[in-house]
Amino acid sequence: MKITDSVQYLKGVGPKKKAELARLGIARVYDVLTYFPRTYEDQSALTRIADLRPGTVATVAGTIVNLQEQTGRRGLTILTAYLNDGSGLLQVTWFNQKYLKNKLKVGRRVFVSGKPAYAYGGHGQFAMSQLRYFQILDEGEQAAGLCGILPVYAATERLNQKFFRTLVEEALEAADELPELIPARILAERKLMGRREALRAVHFPKDGEELKRARYRLAFSELYLIQCGLLLIKKQSQQTRLGIRHQPNGKLVAAVLSGLPFTLTHDQQQAWQEICRDMERTVPMRRLVQGDVGSGKTVIAMLALVKTVETGWQGAMMAPTEILAAQHYENLSAKLAPLGIRVGYLSGHLTPRERREMHEAIACHEVDIVIGTHALIQDDVHFARLGLVITDEQHRFGIAQRAALEKKGAHVPDVLVMTATPIPRTMTLTVYGDLDVSLIRELPPGRQPIRTFVRRPDRRPLIYQYVRSQIEAGRQAYVVCPLIEMNEESDLPSAEEVYDELRFGIFRGIPCGLVHGKLAPAEKERVMQDFYADKIKLLVSTTVIEVGVNVPNASIMVIEHAERFGLAQLHQLRGRIGRGSYASYCILVSEGKTENARERLRIMATVSDGFKLAEEDLRLRGPGQFFGSMQHGLPDLKIARVPEDIAILLEAHRAAEATLTSQGDLDFIRPILALQYKERFQHIMEN
Repeated sequence: MKITDSVQYLKGVGPKKKAELARLGIARVYDVLTYFPRTYEDQSALTRIADLRPGTVATVAGTIVNLQEQTGRRGLTILTAYLNDGSGLLQVTWFNQKYLKNKLKVGRRVFVSGKPAYAYGGHGQFAMSQLRYFQILDEGEQAAGLCGILPVYAATERLNQKFFRTLVEEALEAADELPELIPARILAERKLMGRREALRAVHFPKDGEELKRARYRLAFSELYLIQCGLLLIKKQSQQTRLGIRHQPNGKLVAAVLSGLPFTLTHDQQQAWQEICRDMERTVPMRRLVQGDVGSGKTVIAMLALVKTVETGWQGAMMAPTEILAAQHYENLSAKLAPLGIRVGYLSGHLTPRERREMHEAIACHEVDIVIGTHALIQDDVHFARLGLVITDEQHRFGIAQRAALEKKGAHVPDVLVMTATPIPRTMTLTVYGDLDVSLIRELPPGRQPIRTFVRRPDRRPLIYQYVRSQIEAGRQAYVVCPLIEMNEESDLPSAEEVYDELRFGIFRGIPCGLVHGKLAPAEKERVMQDFYADKIKLLVSTTVIEVGVNVPNASIMVIEHAERFGLAQLHQLRGRIGRGSYASYCILVSEGKTENARERLRIMATVSDGFKLAEEDLRLRGPGQFFGSMQHGLPDLKIARVPEDIAILLEAHRAAEATLTSQGDLDFIRPILALQYKERFQHIMEN
């Protein structure tokens, strides 16, 4: 059986199971093999019930001698079984698992693992109510076969642990081809397990040492392939394609610098020098400017755009939202038009005539700089002399989208990427491995620190009284909600409900506005423009304001149900205030029911450095969600864990660098990248 075959050809998988597996992203035999255990149960030995000790994890096998069913408060179903293994009785309890009622029968043998405690009123008898794992044994099945290090998968009610273990065993036996993903030279140098051996060992390890070796091999393979793909992108753009050599800075750049109302910070100067050095070489620039919210990245982008115009080329800047693109256009037009630099704007909501005229102006070099949204990468956009491409908030775009913009000119343009989402330094190897990195950590002088507070919902009247007092003192305020409209599945107040409650209640008589993702672009832009112009004093919003809205007069933000947001998102939202000369306040309203939520909000209230928050966000949320928000288009990590696997990542990076110097290894790895990641790294296969 091929690893690309459907799971329906594996034993035990009928139409219903196939549909259930599809919901978990499992469609092929390969998906089964790479559906790695989320954890393991070390059940190396059975413990007699008579030898149990309270609070110590133990594994027990016994026969059900009695069953009881009770209904607790609010209809809670409680199933209690009493197990006997010949040495004593153990009370085992399941809560709200009605489906077990027909499976648990007197006389059936059960295998359970967990921490025993003394049963309430049980006269010294032990009980297990928080099971780590259990399995109802089939007739004649021996518990000893379940001892050892057992894989535990992310399962469902219909697809239990036993089903997954059987399915993986079947897939390992049935797969007649498991081609190697790593060149033989690298396997030998690092003494890595073979692929089939590693897959079997990671699912069914003989011992802890074998599991460790298997995990290392598979994590290395995953990170190595990603590194090879990213480094190939970099090699293709920097070594095999001739770029544009920009001239040293002239009068236009000097005029823009002298016109700034402030002096560049040390970090800004450093980033600008690195960009100038890159742009004045014939090798195409591929640089990431990574800076905290409000660190002044846009000024650096403007200088780079002016530099390309001064050399006779055009510049393009792509932003992820209409609001941010329009704001960049207004700011750059105001600063650059007096110098004779023509700035154009291109977005999806322009009229067909306006769009056609802008396309013609771009193609005829009647505009020098074009600011836009995804409309910039449409097929009918052609630049006369594209010299520089800038993408703002790069985590909202994919590698393929960036590549599409780069191809809009006849020559290979320089590329500058900006992100206000700080990433731990070592992680840029994985997230932005095809780019050189400039860091801007300093905030410009004059930026007011933002004081952050966590408050319970019962303080809302006092919170909004304070917000009103700030507005009456001349300031503006944001109120951010996690939902747009009422939802049957959630009891959270929506942005629409909060908006109505506030404007007809405590903020009666104060101009209020509402903005969210479902508004028509023109309406959204009108509301944001009115807020920017100080016509709206209180803006109720969803996270649509997360990226790039700059209103210096806004000095206070209330985030409702703040526990619903991740640290990176909360930091981005908080960065919308504190942009003027006024003291600024961010109030996080939350009950904080879980320990994780309370920890996240505590960190927000005490840490203002975005890079430190990024480390904490990664620690709390895990790599899957982190990468999901960082970079559309990167392959998912199925087994590697960052930052825990930073050492493996660095080894994989070194191996990938060595691969690019070996033609044999390159020839081996290219078809694997094409097969593994398809369109995600497709454009590196073109040359």
